[in-house]
Amino acid sequence: MALSTVIGGAVVTLVLLGLTLFLRERALRQTRPMPPGLQADISLPFTAQWTLYHNPFSLCSKKIRVCLAEYGVDYDSVAIDLIETGSYQNISREFLKVNPAATVPVLLHNAHPVYESHEQLNYVASVVDQTGLLVPQDAQLRQVMDVWVHKTSLLGDDPIDSPEATAGNAVPGLTVPIFAAMLVSIPTAKIVEGLLFHRIKKRALLFLLMKRRGLQKTLTLKPVAGVLNRSAKAMTAHLHELELQLESSGGPWICGDQFTLADVGMMVIFDRLREGDWLHLLVHHRPALDAYWTALQQRPSYQAGCADFVYPAVAEATVELAALKQADHWPPGIPR
Repeated sequence: MALSTVIGGAVVTLVLLGLTLFLRERALRQTRPMPPGLQADISLPFTAQWTLYHNPFSLCSKKIRVCLAEYGVDYDSVAIDLIETGSYQNISREFLKVNPAATVPVLLHNAHPVYESHEQLNYVASVVDQTGLLVPQDAQLRQVMDVWVHKTSLLGDDPIDSPEATAGNAVPGLTVPIFAAMLVSIPTAKIVEGLLFHRIKKRALLFLLMKRRGLQKTLTLKPVAGVLNRSAKAMTAHLHELELQLESSGGPWICGDQFTLADVGMMVIFDRLREGDWLHLLVHHRPALDAYWTALQQRPSYQAGCADFVYPAVAEATVELAALKQADHWPPGIPR
């Protein structure tokens, strides 16, 4: 038998073996949407009453950490990497047993998972808030709080497409520069894993593009400029509405004298604006919002839920973004 025939047969065998292994792995790592809220029919291994699967950078993870800190709830902490913090651990076989939707945070209460951060806030309050610590007893104020909890939520698989819907949805577009700065240190192979196994391929493709182009060239892309402009415009409108609410309530909080779950959600949005160096554009020139942000940072829960979980690559990205703007290297035509 000719050597070329043997080699050709070996190549075909390896290709078929590789394809078989890939298809098997993909079958074991299927992702699917999960309903929000408590899943009483699902039981997972646990060692404490409360367990939190979370990520240091994830906006929604920040939110539930702040909530738990406000209530003084102790929990087992399980850190899960997203691609932004190094790898697609959220689409590993192990984590998909915890959440087949491949999203964080996941809150376990006595073995039962609660999905989606806005549902987690309400669930924790329903279990531990017997005195109305973060939930107003007055019906009208409760309605105000509920409206603003919604306004701070991220809704849908791709919130970048609808930044006008909520302040939470306006955040991801403004986070793109942070992603572009952080991805420099992430191996390409790690990003490709998301392309192979994550149900939302668009994000992995965008990350690959940003990885290849780097921060400054990413910012010059017309679609990216469009996302930044639209998101900044939407966030400006949301923050104007917040300013009016603070003036109406008399402050210092959204519901007046009482710090509520609505302020928990807004705290982490402001913290993300800080990380992306957007505070000068969106907050500091508005006295009511600037005072609100100062008050948020003074709460112990800000330290416990946000500051204690600063991710080094995010801190470096914040410095890099600020330096680009100060050196006038920020591309024209996009907000700064």
